[in-house]
Amino acid sequence: MLQHVTGRTTLRQSACVSATLAGLFTVCIASAADVKPQKPAVKKASQTAAPTDKCQRAAQATWARGVEGQRRADLGSGCFLNPIFAGDHPDPSILKDGTDYYMTFSSFDALPGLVVWHSRDLVNWQPLGPALTKYVGSIWAPELVKHAGRYFIYFPARSAKYRSIYVVWAEKISGPWSEPIDLKLPDYIDPGHAVGEDGKRYLFLSAGARVPLTEDGLATSGAPVKQYDGWRYPDDWVVESFSLEGPKIVRHGEYFHMLVAEGGTAGPATSHMIVSARAKSINGPWESSPLNPILRTRSPQERWWSKGHGTLVEGPDGHWLVVYHAYEKGFQTLGRQTLLEPIEWTADGWPKLSGLDPTRPIRRPTAGEHGEHAFALSDDFSKSRLGTQWAFCGGTDGDLKRARFDADGLLLKADGNSPADSSPLCFVAPDPAYMLDVEFESGKKATAGLVLYYNRRLYAGLAIGERHLIVHRYGQDRLLDRPEEIGHQGFLRLINDRHLVSLYYSADGKAWKRQDVRMDVSGYQHNTVGDFLSLRPALYAAGDGEVRFKNFKYVALP
Repeated sequence: MLQHVTGRTTLRQSACVSATLAGLFTVCIASAADVKPQKPAVKKASQTAAPTDKCQRAAQATWARGVEGQRRADLGSGCFLNPIFAGDHPDPSILKDGTDYYMTFSSFDALPGLVVWHSRDLVNWQPLGPALTKYVGSIWAPELVKHAGRYFIYFPARSAKYRSIYVVWAEKISGPWSEPIDLKLPDYIDPGHAVGEDGKRYLFLSAGARVPLTEDGLATSGAPVKQYDGWRYPDDWVVESFSLEGPKIVRHGEYFHMLVAEGGTAGPATSHMIVSARAKSINGPWESSPLNPILRTRSPQERWWSKGHGTLVEGPDGHWLVVYHAYEKGFQTLGRQTLLEPIEWTADGWPKLSGLDPTRPIRRPTAGEHGEHAFALSDDFSKSRLGTQWAFCGGTDGDLKRARFDADGLLLKADGNSPADSSPLCFVAPDPAYMLDVEFESGKKATAGLVLYYNRRLYAGLAIGERHLIVHRYGQDRLLDRPEEIGHQGFLRLINDRHLVSLYYSADGKAWKRQDVRMDVSGYQHNTVGDFLSLRPALYAAGDGEVRFKNFKYVALP
């Protein structure tokens, strides 16, 4: 059941200023938003259908630009354009908490992980911080809920040696969060929390299973039992696999409604889909919707591929919506991005899409307060802590101790010999084209690198080592003579222009030399090498000693 409390934060509008990096590109950059107290908005009565959407006929069908030129869904005209979360934000789990909304996503191999975001209007979001700072494995589809005044995140974690589902909890959504607690469920993924008509708590799981929870939600109180067989799509549909997973439960009217994902997460563009079922009791029987699938990519010609993993949520104006993830056609390297669409309730109580085109502008929920979206990815490392954007890709507990700060920037302890074994410090890229700059100072035996990192097998970029300039290409390391003008201090630049990557170095940050090799990284994605990840900008330090990084800059390109 949905829980509601009063929220107390909102975001201040930002001004737009001009910024130029090295004379190459000029973009419109919004200044960072501050958080300030605000009275909660008054909630309007629930309605059953979204109004006619004039935004669909709007002339503007391209994104607005926010901080650093990043893509922004809010068009400033009362309309928004998907995705609401650009870049890799897979398996969205959303919580409505009074007039506040919170969301988190699968963080996979990134540590810290499970960053929680906050919004008042479902379109503009700001990060609160990570809920997980302890390594337990690769983090898959989570479930963020509130019950009896306490917040919980249930999530699967998988490593080479162990698999299970865990839970962390907090008294406040901003934390601190507990250490992860093992629920000892090795055979399942994708937990979905529900409270039955009897007041008891349950986790619905992959493969249509359900397990009862103790009253405090921190342990199971029985064995998993099959509840739902899923909906069988026609055999001639082109999908990856059946893969019944991602159960999400809400209560509306006299029914419990369950959305599940079927068809496989990636593979063919038409694989993933959202299937609906309902029951009057949490114990079933579960009846599949006659409208199934309620959402699916039907053709590879569509902009958004592999749509799936949806959750129903009531908007701030009382209308209902579905939040889900999808790949952007031609940009699977960005990972699965988060989209939002209005739904309607039929006369006999089934959820259905409102029929709007998700590639066109959609009316922004009107009752919610809105502020700046996202935040600057650039970092001068002056705050003596890692920014919320940063995480160690493939990191473990020991990696969190590798970063320290002094008056001149971030000092990253070297580890391993290349990006393959050094757990680079990475972040999610929201744009198809962008430029990265960073200044470095390295110890005599340390290597400083700026790369695009998919996983330990596949990365691309440039590094300066003890005696070599190193070109990383297709996950291989090519050693060249280090330029005479570059010592143990210098600058690195990487431009990713819609998968065409160019690499630069400079002694002074003014005169830049392009490395001869350019490369296409369009294949650095799940359908090539698996792992469900995205191609992420990253810094790495390898060898011995430390590397100091300063003045890291990110700018989205037109």
